[in-house]
Amino acid sequence: MKRFLILQLRPETDAADAEFASILDKCGIGPERAHRIRLDCEDLPEGLDVTDYAGVIVGGGPGCVSDDPATKPATEARIEAAILGLMPQITGADHPFMGCCYGLGVLAAHLGGAVSKARYGEPVGPSTCTLTESGATDPLTAGLPPVFEAYVGHKEAVQALPPGCTHLVASDPCPFQMIRWGENVYATQFHPEADAQDFEQRIQIYKDHGYFPPEDAARLIELCHSAEVTAPGEILRRFAERYG
Repeated sequence: MKRFLILQLRPETDAADAEFASILDKCGIGPERAHRIRLDCEDLPEGLDVTDYAGVIVGGGPGCVSDDPATKPATEARIEAAILGLMPQITGADHPFMGCCYGLGVLAAHLGGAVSKARYGEPVGPSTCTLTESGATDPLTAGLPPVFEAYVGHKEAVQALPPGCTHLVASDPCPFQMIRWGENVYATQFHPEADAQDFEQRIQIYKDHGYFPPEDAARLIELCHSAEVTAPGEILRRFAERYG
């Protein structure tokens, strides 16, 4: 049985460890089914072949693919180059992929889509999402509530549906909450792995990173705990079940 390749981008160890645990939990797999690589700490293995894995899952992080390359910290630039370097393999083979938040920007950028901070950024917290007509029939989203809440927090966003993609989930503040390329390459703007405790931790860690005014941290934590967020985790569970 093949493992899932889980690529993480967060340089904060406590946030990265919690994210990894949440991905395993929502996927319903144990650590033995995962090959975890923290790209802030290590490089991709030379000659990595994505088809050796059941699927690839990319977590979130503080980087933005739309930032000026000249101003990107060296670690962020290296992480971005590593993931973008895998995308031709993934789309070329239509290999199972789930990009979470940052992973949507990476997929869109690889496909030639527009990713920027011009519009559609969302503050940290729950966002009300809606299935599109295509989302109502996709294997990962069919049968979910037509309207559901998901945790978000992002400064950049996809500005238009990237070439060749199917639009699965939308929201009023950010139209492109989930897309699919081909049959097996998915990405979400929301965080399918996260629960309220995850977001409480991330709010504390990233309160000085420009996502929201630091003085709003307590209010946002309360908002996250008051939300009912279940459908996003089901999407990740279905991904692991379908391809595992």
